[in-house]
This record gives sequence, structure tokens and C-alpha cells, in this order.
Amino acid sequence: MSSAVSDTSVRTAVIGLGSMGCGMALSLHRAGLSVVGYDVDPAGVARFAAEGGQGASSPAEAAAGAAIVVCVVVNAAQTEAVLFGEGGVAAAMPEGAVFVSCATMDPAVARRLAARLEGTGRHYLDAPISGGAQRAADGALTILASGSGAAFARARPALDAMAATLYELGDAPGQGAAFKMINQLLAGVHIAAASEAMAFAARQGLDLKRVYEVITASAGNSWMFENRMTRVLTGDYAARSAVDIFVKDLGIVQDMARAQTFPVPVAAAALQMFLMASAAGMGRDDDSSVARLYAQVTGTALP
Repeated sequence: MSSAVSDTSVRTAVIGLGSMGCGMALSLHRAGLSVVGYDVDPAGVARFAAEGGQGASSPAEAAAGAAIVVCVVVNAAQTEAVLFGEGGVAAAMPEGAVFVSCATMDPAVARRLAARLEGTGRHYLDAPISGGAQRAADGALTILASGSGAAFARARPALDAMAATLYELGDAPGQGAAFKMINQLLAGVHIAAASEAMAFAARQGLDLKRVYEVITASAGNSWMFENRMTRVLTGDYAARSAVDIFVKDLGIVQDMARAQTFPVPVAAAALQMFLMASAAGMGRDDDSSVARLYAQVTGTALP
């Protein structure tokens, strides 16, 4: 974990206090920053306040006077609403403050949002995150960031508190987003492939615990197989990362590829599996539910 800072004069706002955002806000709070949090769900604000943070009743209230505004929402549309919608943060942030955008989005949208905000005298750091809720709570995320030197310098206290690994990927917003989409392409394909393999193994009548043991020690293993298939073994599909996240992210990959006339047939096939799982009512369940879809379609029993 990166060394913490202790400058309590660095007022920081966190917009979005879900499973990731709350952990990030608490990491900032532990590092000694003055943290104000906002979420559309009052329960999220209450949870953060119960841990010693300060709550706000709107994004603008949270961002008022903040040197750093960290936005941890689901997608580009929500990010744009946080910035420029009614009660948005762009007008409330002091000039020279930095907006740290953590949502996964099309790089072209990140560039557009950055240009609009930077035109007002504020900074924009394109900073998608990876690592999950536990690493967010531990201040041990991986952050894939790009932006101006001034944006990095202003955001540094928050980046140090939230990340174990920070990749500085360029001086222009959009580059961090592009790196994240390459990761999401691979992650989605690996989950879909792991789900297909595990359901196929079940159809062969194999002991799935032994399948897991063998594959995780063999060349066919992937991080996603090792991580997600434990959930299939236990039949626990409570969402850590939902099916609909990959419907969104692989959809962005398709949009990017189509715009550049670049074929991505494997990612397209994976997207269809996530779409089918979502259509079957599993959209808010764990993304390993793709294995359940295979089981339903083929009449195969899983734990």
C-alpha cells in the first residue's frame, strides 16, 4: 500500500458511496484527508458518516471548497450528470481543483468531458479503477490514470491513499479509459470462457472441485477462472461484480471497435453470453452467473 498523507487541509469529496466508493472514501479518511461523501442513496451517506466521515446532501455541497473530487459512479452518463447536471460539481469546485473520474467509459466520452471541465479552469484526471471492493477498502486499488501534470499533482494525495499501484499512462484524458477497456475486454472473455468450461465439465459428470484443482494448476487457468469459479462451486451468486457491468463494458468495446472498423469477434461472443444471462433475469447477480445460463440452456446441474 502506498504511503499515506496526513494533510488534513486537503478537502476531498467522494461522489458515489457504493461498495467501491465507500471503501475509497474510508481509505482517504484513514489517510488523514478531510473527506465529504455523497450518494443518491442516503444509506450510503449514513454508512460513511458512521465510520467517521462527513456526509453531504448533494454533489455540489460535497464539492464546495474541495481540492479533489473523486467520482465513483457506474458509467459515463452518471459521470456527466455529476459534473454538469442539476446540482453538479463543476460549478461548485474551486478553480484549480481536480475531478478524478473513476467510471469505466468510452475514451472519446472521457476526452469530451475533460475538455468541457478544463475549459472552466478545473482539472480532469481520467482514472478508472480495478481491484474490487475489498481492495478499495484496503486502499490497495490499481488505478489506470491519464491527464495533465497539473491534474496528477493536484490529485496525488488522494491517489496515494487509494492505490497500491498507480499507472500514469499519458498526459491526455482518454488514455486511462482506453487501457481499462482492454482490461475489460479480456476480463469479460475470460469469465465467459471459464463459465463455459465449468458448465461443460459438469455436463461430462466431472467432479467440479477436482476440475477447479486441476485447471488452476494447469496452462488453461486464468485469474478470472481462479477467482470466479469458486462461486460456481459453492452456488453463491451474490453480486460482487454484476452481469450487467459486463453488458455495459463489452458493449463499449463493441462501440469502440465498430467506430474504428476493427473486428472483435471473441469479445462479441462473450457480450452475447452476458446479454443472455441478463435477459434471463440474472443482470444484477454475480457475473459468474454466465455458468448458470449455460446450465439452464443445456439442462446441466451445477451446485
